[in-house]
Amino acid sequence: MLNIPLGPRLGEFAALATALFWTITVLCFEYAGKRVGTRSLNLIRLSFGFIFLSLFTWITRGRILPLDAPPSLWFWLTASGFVGFVVGDLLLFQAFIEIGGRISMLIYSAVPPLSAVLGWIFLRERISLQGFVGMVITLSGIALVILEKDSAEGDSDATRTQFRHPLRGVLLAFGGALGQAAGLILSKHGAPSFNPFAATQIRCLAGIVGFTLVVLATRHGSQLIAAFRDRKALRIILLGSFFGPFLGVSLSLLAIQHTSTGVASTIMALVPVLVIWPSHILFHEPIRFREVVGALIAVAGTVLLFFH
Repeated sequence: MLNIPLGPRLGEFAALATALFWTITVLCFEYAGKRVGTRSLNLIRLSFGFIFLSLFTWITRGRILPLDAPPSLWFWLTASGFVGFVVGDLLLFQAFIEIGGRISMLIYSAVPPLSAVLGWIFLRERISLQGFVGMVITLSGIALVILEKDSAEGDSDATRTQFRHPLRGVLLAFGGALGQAAGLILSKHGAPSFNPFAATQIRCLAGIVGFTLVVLATRHGSQLIAAFRDRKALRIILLGSFFGPFLGVSLSLLAIQHTSTGVASTIMALVPVLVIWPSHILFHEPIRFREVVGALIAVAGTVLLFFH
């Protein structure tokens, strides 16, 4: 067996694994969200994820619940769960339905610049000039995909910039990116060294409580019951929950504990490239040259951020 020293780059390897797992999750949740709705999907996936996490921590830590966490850690991780899971994921998953998982995740590439800026403001993490250039390149790749120039009405020589995709879906995806970035910052501030799986348990609990309130407030209880009766959707949500709220989110916390927030978020933002081909195979989404180029430009920006 090869002995590969992961220690010095543990955060980066955890972030890469997170990107792979989130690619699977995106495909699962785009499909399930169109069948059962985003509110039901989020509540069910977090519940499944919490069960996976509880079993894992029981085996590895001897604790079903993270009752060893101090109150301050519960406070910050609960806040992270509300911001990242409830607000961020509610917006992102609705974007999956409106503009598709592939475009949503490309817009979601804004997480690294947002995370780096928030990390600089609140955690005093350093950003080099090359890091700023990487952010600009990443945002340029996103802009290439979501924006286009069109002739203004009544003037064939004048051009205007407009969105290639529904503005509502674009804004939802950007909102999801901001929620994820803020959630990462809150997690890193509140749990810089706490067990990442136990920390994710707390975030999941906060998300479950939050989405239960959302379902009750919006009177979507009947939709939730119907979702539990859709066995095919439940199987897909179960698969996505294993790779998302359980493995993916936990490894994302492990990543930000062992490397800077900007670097971890950058590697995790490779999902838009990884998801292109599977989306084409599973959902028959056309692979457009402009979108591939935009995704590659965004990745180029992430590379600059990673090596700054």
